[in-house]
Amino acid sequence: MRILVIGSGFGGLSAAIRLQAQGHDVTIVEKLDKAGGRAYVFEQDGFTFDAGPTIITAPWLLHDLFELCGARTSDYLELQLLDPFYNIRFEDGSVFHYNGDPEHLRREVARFNADDVTGYDRFVARTRDIFKAGMALIDKPFPSYGSMLKVAPDLVRLRADQSVAKYASKFVQDDRLRQVFSFHPLLVGGNPFQTSSIYALIHTLEREWGVWFARGGTGALVQALVRLFTDIGGTIRYNSEVAGITVDRTTRRATGVTLAGGETLTADAVVSNGDVAQTYRRLVPAWARPRMTDKKVEGYDYSMSLFVIYFGTNRKYENVAHHEILMGPRYKELLEDIFERKLLADDFSLYLHRPSATDPSLAPPGHDCWYVLSPVPHLGGQVDWEKVGDRYRDRIMAYLEERYLPGLRQSIVTERRIDPRYFRDTLDSYLGSAFSVQPTLFQSAYWRPHNQDRDIPNLYLCGAGTHPGAGLPGVISSGKIVADQIGSAGGRKRTVRSPEVAVAR
Repeated sequence: MRILVIGSGFGGLSAAIRLQAQGHDVTIVEKLDKAGGRAYVFEQDGFTFDAGPTIITAPWLLHDLFELCGARTSDYLELQLLDPFYNIRFEDGSVFHYNGDPEHLRREVARFNADDVTGYDRFVARTRDIFKAGMALIDKPFPSYGSMLKVAPDLVRLRADQSVAKYASKFVQDDRLRQVFSFHPLLVGGNPFQTSSIYALIHTLEREWGVWFARGGTGALVQALVRLFTDIGGTIRYNSEVAGITVDRTTRRATGVTLAGGETLTADAVVSNGDVAQTYRRLVPAWARPRMTDKKVEGYDYSMSLFVIYFGTNRKYENVAHHEILMGPRYKELLEDIFERKLLADDFSLYLHRPSATDPSLAPPGHDCWYVLSPVPHLGGQVDWEKVGDRYRDRIMAYLEERYLPGLRQSIVTERRIDPRYFRDTLDSYLGSAFSVQPTLFQSAYWRPHNQDRDIPNLYLCGAGTHPGAGLPGVISSGKIVADQIGSAGGRKRTVRSPEVAVAR
């Protein structure tokens, strides 16, 4: 079959590689000038900035893609295990050094509160059960309510109705430890006080399989997957914005896409890795989607957005780890401001990323490469970023300089930033949400936008807004779901060996 994939984020690349390996003729059409989507790369003044995701977990999902094509990950990419995974810093000056060593983690818990060690052990044991149940569903579609009923007993048994924050609080009493073991949903766009306790599985995922870094940055992983895709015969077209998905009124099937310049591309199936809300609102004719109307799509609860400052310094801060989580003075109340009240608070919690701690080549010699990320409300609120952006930037930089990076503002030699408008205008994300549909219980699995459209049978969706959700494991798995659905619908399957790898061997 001739298949068009809209967008070259990790979900689109995952689907495209698998479909090309099945023997289909696959073309990716990408709006921007290079691949990656949210994982775009900014190159500026000798610095390399990953625009979006920086945390790689579940490495076997990547290895599967390369092995499917007769290649090895190491033929294309170098992955490095990080230690620590994160430093989690609190306002009182305490620091939780987080890695995958079980005894180290127990010692860290004891250092914060010796009485919580037993509870942490119970948390680990219980979360393993959640991991087994949750990960078994990550690459399985939920096309019907019946498919949801099959897993309902496990969800009830594991108390999936509880939030991650409530779940963690049952096991540890120290408020800082409760934050350490409940913040992970923020990495996939979820509010820990609203996201199902199923997402506590991230702790087991990281503890058992680690947090990894791709040498050269996440952009190097994007480039590796693009190279793998083209090595097995796939085609990718850049600067090719899709203006619409064409649907035949008689057959109710997708027939291809129309590009912004007027060109029409035909296909036997279309896969959208674009924002799920905008795929329906902007690309699919309203008459062709009676079950995914504008009202239905706009009725989902959407995740927060992000304010990110990318900057380079002419000095190195050797006391700062690759990943730093900087917890502010408020936890639940700040998240309520972001997710519910949609207010830009006076305080903030931050993710500070220093990839040059692991890979100095991302910055000029003697320099450091950074980004600092602040979760902020999406554009459904009343924040005017044109007015507040500069002040918000200055507050964050002053905070970093005062508490963690002395002399910061005098050391900055290059800088750029993005806010919710970037997600709306450049990445076509509804409301400027950074992670699309929130991962709440009743916006998961069957209740989440489906991977195969229910009205247009040859239209498929992958990426953060569809099942199983955001984050690299989720979006890569969404690509596998789509490829499996198309494969089961017809078309020959074969394993393709990369010509380059075949020669090397």
